[in-house]
Amino acid sequence: MNRTVLFLALAGGLALTALVLGLPRGEGTPPTPHVVVTTPLPPTTPPPVFQTGATGSILVKSRLSHPYLPVGASETYVTVDLTGMEVAGAKRSPVNLAVVIDRSGSMSGYKLQQAKQAARHLVTLLREEDRLAIVHYGSDVKSLPSLPATPSNRERMAQFIDGIWDDGGTNISAGLSVGRTQLASAMGGGASVHRLILMSDGQPTEGVSDEEGLKNVVREIRAAGITVSSIGVGTDFNEDLMQAFAEYGAGAYGFLEDASQLSNLFQRDLQQATTAVARNVELSFELPPGTTLGEVLGYRAHQAGNTVRVAMPDFSAGQVERVVVRLNVTAPTAGQSVQVAGLKLTYTDLIARHNVEDQSRLTAMATNVQEEVVQRQDKEATVYAARARGAQNLQKAAEAMSQGKKDEARSYLKMNQSLLWEAGNVAGAAAVAEDQAEQAASMKAYDDADSEESQRAAVKSSKVKALKGFGRMGSTY
Repeated sequence: MNRTVLFLALAGGLALTALVLGLPRGEGTPPTPHVVVTTPLPPTTPPPVFQTGATGSILVKSRLSHPYLPVGASETYVTVDLTGMEVAGAKRSPVNLAVVIDRSGSMSGYKLQQAKQAARHLVTLLREEDRLAIVHYGSDVKSLPSLPATPSNRERMAQFIDGIWDDGGTNISAGLSVGRTQLASAMGGGASVHRLILMSDGQPTEGVSDEEGLKNVVREIRAAGITVSSIGVGTDFNEDLMQAFAEYGAGAYGFLEDASQLSNLFQRDLQQATTAVARNVELSFELPPGTTLGEVLGYRAHQAGNTVRVAMPDFSAGQVERVVVRLNVTAPTAGQSVQVAGLKLTYTDLIARHNVEDQSRLTAMATNVQEEVVQRQDKEATVYAARARGAQNLQKAAEAMSQGKKDEARSYLKMNQSLLWEAGNVAGAAAVAEDQAEQAASMKAYDDADSEESQRAAVKSSKVKALKGFGRMGSTY
């Protein structure tokens, strides 16, 4: 074989490989070489972005990873971005807030000192129309009742915080229950936002200590109209449980290896509370004939018939959350529009003070030209899908690391390198450069984890990165 023929054979093989990487996964046999079109398609308009929400406080943008689908069965990813609208001239909302602080024996010293400093700083940020209750718990619970943040009451709050001491076990359920009671006592006083911030550094050891029981406590608090945010400090707490508190409580979750950053997280949660624009947010997907659910990546989802419902956190102004869903779609005839899914977003608009329902439909075009599927692939949706799939691997890596299986954990991170490389082939290397750097940082953290504490820190950090990779950008600190 001469050099020219060899070069052409290699080029043809590489072109076919790139083509296959860009195709949605199908259930049939891969395309045969005779359908490959080597001439680029004519320039086309950017992939469609389906946008709704112009009249409500949440803007919805949805897109398909593959606006052109091959005839037959294949899969595509739907990405839905939800953004809390910035309202010009909107007045800061008064809040009814409770801070619930773990002061068990493990908080002794530096961590409790930093928690008290953060609570004192929070008090200085409140306005007279705000209310605050302060709760601290060990084996028992002590609390300062909810008070309006007048100058004299702020001084009283600061004195109460100074008197917090470390003592006892970790009775999270009792702390949550007292926080709920204090918030409930102040409802109806002018604040439309009621928020509980829980901080803990350890495992529940007293009171309700099983995970399902504690989740039920948070569900009941949420049902009472209260949002729950959770902050884990150090490396000993149960990050899955604290994440669940934020998820079921429609609030935010944060992990701090160093308690010195507590003030920033308390301040950030207060900012979200005072700029709240929507609550009771639910995103649902209506699946038409020919579409079935693959999975909702990183969110709790409930399917009843052809409807898939996803509970979302409360939204503040500027807050962005993303949902990525894998769907299996059958496109029957080339040249025809394919109904992929119907979207519906429902929520209580806190600015307009009424319920909102936004609906839209996602459609694709069926084609039997495989290169058209590839060339018209949505670059952004492809990157978002790769991140969400990578987040699944990151969670698996964290679980393996928690069991001391470092090599297995590293293998999941290597899978992500391949995912990002494929997405970069579609969207360009720059689009995934930051993701690749984060993967490298995770790999280094795993390699450097030579103690039990450093391994626990790497696990917790990975799970935070996974939440953000799934699209929980605004509700993960």
